[in-house]
Amino acid sequence: MHPYGPRRLLLLAAMVLAPALAARADTMPQLEFHNPLLTSQIVWGAAIFVVFYLLASRWGLPKVDSILQMRAVTISGDLDRARAAKAQADAAAAELADARRQAASQSQAAIAEAVGRAKAESAAKAAEQNAQLDARLAESEAQIHSARTAAMASLRQAATETALAVVERLTGHADEARVQEAVGSLLAERGLAH
Repeated sequence: MHPYGPRRLLLLAAMVLAPALAARADTMPQLEFHNPLLTSQIVWGAAIFVVFYLLASRWGLPKVDSILQMRAVTISGDLDRARAAKAQADAAAAELADARRQAASQSQAAIAEAVGRAKAESAAKAAEQNAQLDARLAESEAQIHSARTAAMASLRQAATETALAVVERLTGHADEARVQEAVGSLLAERGLAH
């Protein structure tokens, strides 16, 4: 506990602060509590405060409150409309993506079908052309074979006649059977006999 006690401290503080308060009263009329105007100022200040309070609480603040409520309702409505628009946009985006997927799959199917038809037509044309070429080739081979056979027959006959003429000129007499046999064996030896 302090040696002076609480009463003595208050008395000491009042004595120290009294000259400061007196000096302040000379410069600040609001602190002159013995002035009769101060009381009327306090009463009028309180009355004006009560009037302002009543005006603000009965007229001003309800208007502000109604404006704030109206603003909250407007914001809430705007947010609801925005959420609904977002849901519609999401649904539209999903429909668009689905439509794109369906269109892509349909176009792929159409492309695959067209490619399949083109391949089938190409294969049919190729088979037809191959058959025509095979027929022409067989016909050409038959013509070549008949021409070769005819040429070989002509060759044998020409070779036999030539050999007979040469032998007859050299010896004066030619045995046709022997000459034909010799020409045939020579042609067979060279792979030209038929």
